[in-house]
Amino acid sequence: MLVKQILKNKAGGVISIAPGASVADAAELLAARRIGAVVVSSDGETAQGILSERDIVRELGKRGTGCLTDKVESVMTRAIYACSPDDSADQVLETMTKRRFRHMPVMEGERMIAIISIGDVVAARLSELQQEKDALTGMIMGH
Repeated sequence: MLVKQILKNKAGGVISIAPGASVADAAELLAARRIGAVVVSSDGETAQGILSERDIVRELGKRGTGCLTDKVESVMTRAIYACSPDDSADQVLETMTKRRFRHMPVMEGERMIAIISIGDVVAARLSELQQEKDALTGMIMGH
């Protein structure tokens, strides 16, 4: 299964936040949208970083609530690993697992077109496995 097939089942658009926004604003956005990470971008198309719930909790644990007034760019994860629509789900899962993150931007050239989570990839893979099982069962049963 390819990333572009996973994207067919996702709502369109990338939710992003400006690097100069406050961590508190980012936390509100994550809660309102019920998402685990937001892309940090000045223009909505170029990923400068990713801010996840984990990033916020890590800072809260280190410094307390004072970090909520900091700018997103000061606590975001700067190392971005992206994929393309033509990458396989297995490649994406391997990268996410090895690098220990759960959200990945999907890029078409230099333009960010989506973000996928490990949950999106796992759900797609489970669906694919169920289809394979059903096909094999049908073949065995002679249907």
